[in-house]
Amino acid sequence: MTTVALTIAGSDPSGGAGIQADLKTFSALGAYGMSVITALTAQSTQGVAAVQAIAPEFVAAQFNTLYQDIKIDSVKMGMLMDKEIVTTVYQLLKNKPIPIIVLDTVMIAKGGHPLLKSDAVSAIRDLLLPLATVITPNLPEAAALLDCDEAQTEEEMQQQGYELLSLGCKAVLMKGGHLTSQESPDYLITRDNTIRMTSTRVQTKNTHGTGCTLSAAITALLPRHNLEMAIHQAKDYLQGAISHADNLAIGKGIGPTHHFYRWW
Repeated sequence: MTTVALTIAGSDPSGGAGIQADLKTFSALGAYGMSVITALTAQSTQGVAAVQAIAPEFVAAQFNTLYQDIKIDSVKMGMLMDKEIVTTVYQLLKNKPIPIIVLDTVMIAKGGHPLLKSDAVSAIRDLLLPLATVITPNLPEAAALLDCDEAQTEEEMQQQGYELLSLGCKAVLMKGGHLTSQESPDYLITRDNTIRMTSTRVQTKNTHGTGCTLSAAITALLPRHNLEMAIHQAKDYLQGAISHADNLAIGKGIGPTHHFYRWW
């Protein structure tokens, strides 16, 4: 059977992040990809110039049209822009459930441009987080969700992961890329276990869309693997995409990872 993965996120016309990165990742990992667009952006490798939210009613129309026709195995949520869209997506997933829900708590673009309005943070925490199979916050996002200081150590990372887990999601993948250690540690935290996962840091500036790519990879793989295996394989895929990013040489700024490094 064909695995069908849906992304609910914003569009990145440069192709490195957002809907475009998600669809590339789904395809690279053998899932049929579909999308519901929540926001349009004008951006390149040099940053975000403008953002336009999609009307919540049209977000719902996109989702409902797909849901009535196609069986969806997994869904990821990325850039949701504002409280109204967050609330709309919550109502959709509450009334039309999908077995696997990956929540990528996108808040800030790689270049620093905000991608989530402040009033939406609490809505994500209160509404969407309890629906999630797994959430994938980086350290600034975890701090925003918990309204606390950003973790500076692995011990603080774990503690914040436990606090996020207590808010109702089934699992938390705390991403430690913002730490300054030689390796990049992540922690998969569930009610039964805490697993430390590491990756070697790749010396490249071309890391645009890494968070989108990782969460999309998990979304593509979870229908076929348990959570730990899906995350290990997703991290391996992302590591390869980053390691080959310089082969693309796209743009003058923070370039994309290489989603199709295994084939090109």
